[in-house]
Amino acid sequence: MNDEKIAMVGTPCQVLAATKVNKYPDITGGSPIDIKIGLFCMETFSYKYMRMFLEENQVDINEVKECSIEQNQLKFLKKDGTTFEVPLVKAEGFIRKNCDICSDYTADISDISIGSIGSPKGWSTVIIRTPKGQEIIEALEKQGQIETRPIEEKGLNLLKRIATSKKSTNRINIQKREAISRPVVYRREVSEEEFQNFVQECQFENLESDVISEGACVLCGACEFVCPTNIIKIHDRKPYIKGSCEEGCHACYTACPRTYVTEAVLPRNLDDKPIGDYLDIKAVNANFIEGQDGGAVTAILSYLLKEGIVDKVFIVSEDEEKAWKPKPRLTSDIGTVVKAAGTKYSVASIGFKALKEEKA
Repeated sequence: MNDEKIAMVGTPCQVLAATKVNKYPDITGGSPIDIKIGLFCMETFSYKYMRMFLEENQVDINEVKECSIEQNQLKFLKKDGTTFEVPLVKAEGFIRKNCDICSDYTADISDISIGSIGSPKGWSTVIIRTPKGQEIIEALEKQGQIETRPIEEKGLNLLKRIATSKKSTNRINIQKREAISRPVVYRREVSEEEFQNFVQECQFENLESDVISEGACVLCGACEFVCPTNIIKIHDRKPYIKGSCEEGCHACYTACPRTYVTEAVLPRNLDDKPIGDYLDIKAVNANFIEGQDGGAVTAILSYLLKEGIVDKVFIVSEDEEKAWKPKPRLTSDIGTVVKAAGTKYSVASIGFKALKEEKA
């Protein structure tokens, strides 16, 4: 697996986890993640409580065909063609509480960030952040796989307004948490030297006290992935440990996106930039793909596999036994990528769990 290259698709916190894992390979063991595609994200939903909410409203989750958020409405399109929709504010009961300390809406440290806000219906807003990301989008344009157009000023202003709102609102949430509980450590400014000194003293028990018990765990699966003795487990709920940490192992604490983060991983000046640093921003449509918001993610993953740029990609499909329950997978099959197109609004541990299974 060490020679493989993998493209990930994930939320901002998951992108941060992947970045930390690869920044400190001497501690975490690193990963084959070579390309990071980030998704716009305001919050994620608990699958359990979303299902309970639907049941309370006489909606069978097995009958839901599509789920979307439009104009502050949460919409569930059912297989019979009818739609159940409620104001997004009513979804607060199943929004995961760790989301209220995240200040990143547009996955600022990915190669490419993608979402629907800012573009016309049926198109994706694509933020190109790195030369690697730019090369991918330019190749797709040249091959005629995608159509692009400039983002209208109105759309860009809307995107910046929403991103700024998340940053400012969640800074207040962080202050409220810290006033009554422990520090939100990932927001603490630390030098590289301080980071190394901190993590050399931390193992799973510190991860549990600083992150998990504080309701800050994002269930990304990074701790489970990097654990060299396979004693950290995640099964739908927060991570737990079966056994004792090896002496001198600090992998889980290092990899977690909610422990200390240095300037080299997440520049602090991004707090003052609503959508981060970028090379270009475009509206994108992949005409040949019937996917979510223009199909840009599916088009990119398909291209990367077809051209052999990566060996496998992360996808999130549905669990075969539980409707709408997201299940992370690794695949090298373009057909499987196309089939998995669409947003899954409840949390999934991206491909880290799939990577762990492959590594084993």
